[in-house]
Amino acid sequence: MIYSGLQRAKTEGKKKFAVLIDPDKIKTEHIDRVIELALVSKVDYFFIGGSLIVDDEMNYCIETIKRNTNIPTILFPGSTMQVNHKADALLFLSLISGRNPDLLIGKQVEAAPLLLNSPLEVLPTGYMLVDGGVPTTVLYMSNTQPIPANKSEIALCTALAGQLLGLKLIFMDAGSGAKFPINEKMIRKVSSKLSIPLIVGGGIRTPERAMASAKAGADIIVVGNAIEKDPTLVMEISSAIHSLKMTHSNL
Repeated sequence: MIYSGLQRAKTEGKKKFAVLIDPDKIKTEHIDRVIELALVSKVDYFFIGGSLIVDDEMNYCIETIKRNTNIPTILFPGSTMQVNHKADALLFLSLISGRNPDLLIGKQVEAAPLLLNSPLEVLPTGYMLVDGGVPTTVLYMSNTQPIPANKSEIALCTALAGQLLGLKLIFMDAGSGAKFPINEKMIRKVSSKLSIPLIVGGGIRTPERAMASAKAGADIIVVGNAIEKDPTLVMEISSAIHSLKMTHSNL
C-alpha cells in the first residue's frame, strides 16, 4: 500500500521524490526521457494531473509509465474528469486553504461514486495553496486566495485542521510556474506539529531548493514545471533528495 509506505518513510526520516507530469504540457518525446531518467535515479512516485487537461493524453502517460516502470502512479486530479482507474492511487483533494465549498466538498461528492469500488488507493489529502509570487492556473481555476507566503501561523493552523479532520496527507503547493517556492520557515513550522506526511511542491527548480525544502520538514518533494523544461533535472534533484535520505538513515 502506498500510504503505509509514506507513513513508514516519515517515521524513519526518509524523504521521497515525486515527478509531476501534466499530460497536456509534457512533450511526447520528453516523457520517454523522463521515464528513463526516473528509473536510473530511483524516483519514488509519478504524480499525474493538472488544473486543466483539455486533450486525452492521460491514458497515454499512465500506460507509457506502466509499460516501462514499476514506479507507482498517483493521480493529482484537477477535476472529476481526471479520475483514471489505470493509475495506482489518487490524491482525494480537499482545498482546505480556500473558502470555495465546491472544492472543499462539492467535487468530492461527485467523485465518491466513481471511487467507491475503484481499484485506486484513495489518499485523503488536505490541499493548501500558498502564494508563490505570481497568479497560477490553479488559483484561477479554484477561485480562491492563497495563504500569504509570510503567514506561517495560518498555514500551520490550516494543516492542523486538516489533520484533525482525519485527512491522511497535507499538500502545500505554490502552484505550477510559481515565482517563489514555499519558504523554509513555513515548511518547518507546519511540519513540526504534523504527524501525517507533508507534501511540498511549486517553484522548486534546483536540487539545492529541493534539499532545503526536505531539510525543513517536507516528506515528499514534488517537481513538475522545471522538469518539463529540462528533463535532466530528474537525476540531479533525485540524487539530492536521496542523498539526504541516506544521511538521515545513517545517523
